Amino acid sequence: MAKGRRSDWKPGAAMGGGGMAGGQGGMMARVQKMQEEMKVAQSELENELVNVTSAGGAITITISGHQRVQSISIDPSLVDPNDVGMLEDALLTAVNEAIVKSQEHASQRLESITGGVSLPGMM
Repeated sequence: MAKGRRSDWKPGAAMGGGGMAGGQGGMMARVQKMQEEMKVAQSELENELVNVTSAGGAITITISGHQRVQSISIDPSLVDPNDVGMLEDALLTAVNEAIVKSQEHASQRLESITGGVSLPGMM
């Protein structure tokens, strides 16, 4: 026997004796099922809406799970023609908060399927 070689080693032995076909076949089926569930969840996220309020409740933004702003509501008391910059800043902050909340929602939704495992091309 050559130095450094084990005489008892067999391909697939580390997979619990099931060989590569059994171990990998089962894993591939689980990955395929997970990918199908991810596609469904990603499609559903398009219609799942998150409402975010900002600026002390003066701005409400509705955004989809795909980070598409659906509506923006601004309390008229926030509109001051002499201070447009304040409104712009408040709106910018609100939109960014809504995007973050939507991303968090989508991430939690998809993690419930993957168990935290990242699949290439699925996130």
